[in-house]
Amino acid sequence: MTGRLFVLFWLLFPVASPADAYTPKEGDIVFQASRSSQSLAIQTATSSPYSHVGVVLFRKGRPYVLEAVQPVRFTPLQAWLDHGENGHYVVKRTKLPLTQAAIAQLHWHAKDYLGKPYDLTFEWSDDRIYCSELVWKLYKQAANIELAALSKLGSFKLDAPVVQQKLKARYGDHIPLDEPVISPAAIFESPQLETVAAKGHL
Repeated sequence: MTGRLFVLFWLLFPVASPADAYTPKEGDIVFQASRSSQSLAIQTATSSPYSHVGVVLFRKGRPYVLEAVQPVRFTPLQAWLDHGENGHYVVKRTKLPLTQAAIAQLHWHAKDYLGKPYDLTFEWSDDRIYCSELVWKLYKQAANIELAALSKLGSFKLDAPVVQQKLKARYGDHIPLDEPVISPAAIFESPQLETVAAKGHL
């Protein structure tokens, strides 16, 4: 193809890069405000605009997000980024690059969680998994990195009506206030991570 034909082809059929200007790397941690029914409650309880988080991994050369929804699954990266509220997302990456061995371990341990049901009661077990728990445990298992300190469920802001409604529906009158929990907000604020991309705003 000649230079002029190549330019004409590019103008007519531009090749879109994944996630706009964002160049994904394996192990990237992506954040958004989801459109789920519990998103506002999570945002309110954790004082954070972010309610959903996942890990970028490549499959057959294409970027996906491993996320804990119902059930734990891989979602194409661009579809995941587009699904957030107002199309907004933030991408973070470890300040110290992950080794190839750690990336291989991320893939290895991801298989243990695929297909597991979403954990609506945020229990610290492997039987059911919620989004930030999945990210935290993957990094701990694959690279021995604890992205943030665990909190107790009772340490969050639970008094707001939108939060109380969800708590009542899921726990009744027996809220496990001492249950260990890791929130998307805690991972977002991790000093081990740095922001490498973002789009839009909430």
